[in-house]
Amino acid sequence: MDELGFHRAMHRPGTLVDVGAHDGMLTLPFAALPASRVVAFEPLPPAFARLEAAVRAAYGGTVPPHIGLRREALGSAPGQVTLAVPWLGDDAIEQWASMVKDFDALQRHDPRISRIDRYAAEVITLDSLNLADVTAMKVDAEGAEEAVLRGALATLRRCQPVLSVELEERHCTGCTRTVPALLADLGYTGFFNLSGAWRPLAEFDPASMQVAPLGPSDPPSDPYVAVFMFVTPALMPRMAALRQAAIS
Repeated sequence: MDELGFHRAMHRPGTLVDVGAHDGMLTLPFAALPASRVVAFEPLPPAFARLEAAVRAAYGGTVPPHIGLRREALGSAPGQVTLAVPWLGDDAIEQWASMVKDFDALQRHDPRISRIDRYAAEVITLDSLNLADVTAMKVDAEGAEEAVLRGALATLRRCQPVLSVELEERHCTGCTRTVPALLADLGYTGFFNLSGAWRPLAEFDPASMQVAPLGPSDPPSDPYVAVFMFVTPALMPRMAALRQAAIS
């Protein structure tokens, strides 16, 4: 089961937060879930333009009231940040866009990187929006996931949404340990999907399950586990059913 399948299986009416919405791959399916409202964050200007275009194309040229599109980045405190995007030849590798990765150092060691574009973005915290009914969050911030979650601690405590979080050591060393520890302090239990089976986070081994590519054009290891799901005790029965269904 993929990330979208997890969210569909665990869905509850309310607000779904899509952090790192990019082209809307999850924003649009989230918006189609029953009684859902979506708040999608995409600070990279070219990606935001495509996100808005995709939403308008799906809804007759308008952005419907139950979808909120936001250009800000989320973080642990308000401020400004610079997003860097590497290019390989004539292609921008937007999936590597990052607020934290040292692309200058990477470029010195990888001549395939032809240029690095930089964009300024405003940073806000999710808590500053005072959302009352968040039932799910997807967080893909290319190394800034812990900062996003620290800026959402009040929301997480208040709403206890299910979470899918992309954690990659190549973007932030140690994140596969520090982020689960942060969430465990809030009562969350983590899982990942490998070969169709839901496994507890304690079984994750980055040395064999997340061998990172050296550069934007290099293939990752197989398997490469990068998305982790987190649930609170109240939803553990649903998670247990999901794990059992994967076995059956």
